[in-house]
Amino acid sequence: MKRLIILSSITVASFFSSCTKLDERFRGELETTNTNNITATDLLKSAYSSIDGFFSDPGGLFAAAEMATDAAIGPTRGPDWDDNGAWRAYHAHTWNADHAGLRGMYEGLLNAQFAASNVLQFNPSAQQAAEARYIRALTIFMAMDGWDQVPYREDLKDYSKLPITLTGTAALDFVIAELNDVMGSLPDGPASTANKNAARVLLMKCYINRGVYANRAAPTFAKPDMDQVISLAGQISGYTLNADYFDNFGPQNTALSTENIYTLFNQNGVRGFGAQHTWYRCLHYNQKPSGWNGFATLSDFYDKFEATDKRRGEDYPGSTNISGVKAGFLYGQQYDQNGTALKDRKGNPLFFTREVAIKESGDNLEVTGIRVIKYPIDYAHEFPSDNDMVIFRYADVLLMKAEAMLRNGDAAGALVEVNSLRAKRGASALTSLDLTKLLDERGRELYWEGWRRNDLIRFGKFLDAWQEKAADDAKNLIFPIPTSQLAVNPNLVQNPGY
Repeated sequence: MKRLIILSSITVASFFSSCTKLDERFRGELETTNTNNITATDLLKSAYSSIDGFFSDPGGLFAAAEMATDAAIGPTRGPDWDDNGAWRAYHAHTWNADHAGLRGMYEGLLNAQFAASNVLQFNPSAQQAAEARYIRALTIFMAMDGWDQVPYREDLKDYSKLPITLTGTAALDFVIAELNDVMGSLPDGPASTANKNAARVLLMKCYINRGVYANRAAPTFAKPDMDQVISLAGQISGYTLNADYFDNFGPQNTALSTENIYTLFNQNGVRGFGAQHTWYRCLHYNQKPSGWNGFATLSDFYDKFEATDKRRGEDYPGSTNISGVKAGFLYGQQYDQNGTALKDRKGNPLFFTREVAIKESGDNLEVTGIRVIKYPIDYAHEFPSDNDMVIFRYADVLLMKAEAMLRNGDAAGALVEVNSLRAKRGASALTSLDLTKLLDERGRELYWEGWRRNDLIRFGKFLDAWQEKAADDAKNLIFPIPTSQLAVNPNLVQNPGY
């Protein structure tokens, strides 16, 4: 019964994020529920679980942050993967206020905010309160990054009051204040727990993007903000870049990664939520495991990698020897673990092509597009897998530091940082560094980790034309507020242009 009570409180969270007549009904249901058995410990577990789906579900953060960029595409393959054009809308930037995926993402973030705030109502310890406030700050940051408006309710006892709406740099200032306030009470680790270094990385994200949230169409980068980024990077210690890039994402990444700072913990039989979706969404039906034959990357993005770059792909122990599936980008003829060439369902060679269209038809439906396996497959525990989902890594810290140095005018220092990372990844040293080269390096290092949209906006490239997308309108720098949320919260207004 205790578990049912906790899940029920999360289920209705989106309704509490806005003030409606529904609030009164759900508030009444909670008031008549026996909450004596609910503890802060249980609610904190639920708060952590509330953000799981954003990072693993194909329609969560991945779609909003990667499918809307030059790094990923979800083509309609004949009658498959149409979903009323939802995936095409992401990549082509043709979404509207009724897009089901964007609505679910926004409401899910509000759910998670509520789940974190709810912990604070049940006498948590100082560390539990700090962890809950970190989760809340993370969800507010993500909602603000996508939609620029975040309903926020401090008091969960009086639902007769409308939640306030945090916007733009005011929302950012709230997140910064929260993180600084809880820093001392957060633990030093592990990566699967909200921790001090996770707070520092999120603060770096705040400062490096402050000028973006002030004016997304023409951001500026003040030296004091860039100095904060550099200073915070210097406070993050105890991490090194992994010798094997894909050990950060494999089934044993809890033990093998030396650079993961904040992750969502998975262990089969203990806690799991869908890391396996990261490979199902790309693999062909005739590969092992049988996939959904869906998403791909673009050839222009793939071509950013040198042949020697370890991040482009490799045979991964415990995966390739079992199935033939490599880690990284899957391009060309695919083989099983015995070296036998695979075929598609019509008996043609299973050869993943560079070419891919946003709407596919004919005989090439099953083979177009270079596929991506960022998380090596867990064949011991396929569902749910043991791969922890990565939110923050040390490589991102180093690249944000380099960016801040570059924007401060220290191109030579930034080049040293970037080349140090490239050497670890098997890429040749750059002879010079500018913003275009740095954006490309962030793409190579962080592809399909949920930061590409954020990066393209900050570097002024999100509205550019790329494969299967024309140049588009500045309104798309911010997602539309879902119509369903406008209907129930008069403190929200539709974003310009929608």
